[in-house]
Amino acid sequence: MKTLVMGVIGSDVHAVGNKILAHAFKEAGYNVVNLGVMVSQDEFVKAAVETNADMILVSSLYGHGELDCQGLREKCIEAGIGKIPMYCGGNLVVGKADFAETEKTFKAMGFDRVYAPGTMPDVTIADIRKDLGE
Repeated sequence: MKTLVMGVIGSDVHAVGNKILAHAFKEAGYNVVNLGVMVSQDEFVKAAVETNADMILVSSLYGHGELDCQGLREKCIEAGIGKIPMYCGGNLVVGKADFAETEKTFKAMGFDRVYAPGTMPDVTIADIRKDLGE
């Protein structure tokens, strides 16, 4: 069974979407390590290393995702898991931004997939299956 480490990064306390996603991923057959809310980059990396995770999924809903996510790929590299797939989604930036620009920004930070607000769990699950070769 593939292991997914997920959580809401930074000072964000938005828990409902996180719980919905965790439930959907479990129902899809994944071992879900849900770190909850207000998760630091170091906590994501530590949990991924400790659980031998197959993927890291980062949520942010309060608009500061760009600040909170900068350097996460580098921390993964330092921890020896530099190639782990990383997804992020939610309200990643403050205000109304062109999602194509937001996606470009987060891909440049090392995220493999970036999801707009309101993306349904089945879309993400299909991508997880594809990216993990299932």
